[in-house]
Order: sequence, then C-alpha cells, then structure tokens
Amino acid sequence: MLQHDYILELIQEFARTVSAALARARELRDPAAVREVEGAIGGLLELDADTAMSLAPQSLVTMMTLAGTGDAVAGYVSYALEQLAGVMEEMGEDELAELRHEQADAVAEAFDVSKEEVPEELRVTME
Repeated sequence: MLQHDYILELIQEFARTVSAALARARELRDPAAVREVEGAIGGLLELDADTAMSLAPQSLVTMMTLAGTGDAVAGYVSYALEQLAGVMEEMGEDELAELRHEQADAVAEAFDVSKEEVPEELRVTME
C-alpha cells in the first residue's frame, strides 16, 4: 500500500512537471525545458537524469525492470521520451532525437504500452 501511494505521488509530480515543461519545450524550443523533462523522467525512474538519459534503450529497460516500478511508470516514460524526441528533432538535435525515439520504442515494447497514448494524468494537467 505504501509503495502504491509512493508511486502515485511520483506520477502526479511527474505529470505536473512534464506537462508544463513539454509545453515550453515545444513552444519556445527551450533547452532548459528539455532538461526539466529529462530530469522528471530520471526522478520517476529514481535515477540520475544524466545517467538515465544516456542509457542505451535496452539498458534503460533493464534499469526499469530492476527498480521494480517499470510496469507502473512505463506508459509515462515512453510517452515523455517520444515527445522529447519530437522536440529535439525540431531543435536540430537529430542524434539525441534518435536515441529518445529508440528509448521510447524499447520501453513501449518491453512493457507493452503505447508511446503515442497520452497517459491520463498528463491529459488532465495539459487541459
């Protein structure tokens, strides 16, 4: 029960942070907002953001599996990574965009979630 409540709190904080930062990243092509989304992903995974974002796609999946929270957060992570990839493409960061696409694909496939579907908590905070 406590772990469930803890994960719910992490997801709610993630949704608040990511929805605002993604909006800024899309509208302003703001590198600081991109880093904020990456930081939120790292926080949700309970990893250092720089470490999490530099992991090869399968390594990211492995870390999520080992943490034991992968199933609970995979939809949020894959969606946020895919959105970041699009922003990075628009910013001309093609190499990083490709890595984010590959990370999103790996997470979505490993945990059987859609990287395109907006998670409910993000849908609510984006409205």
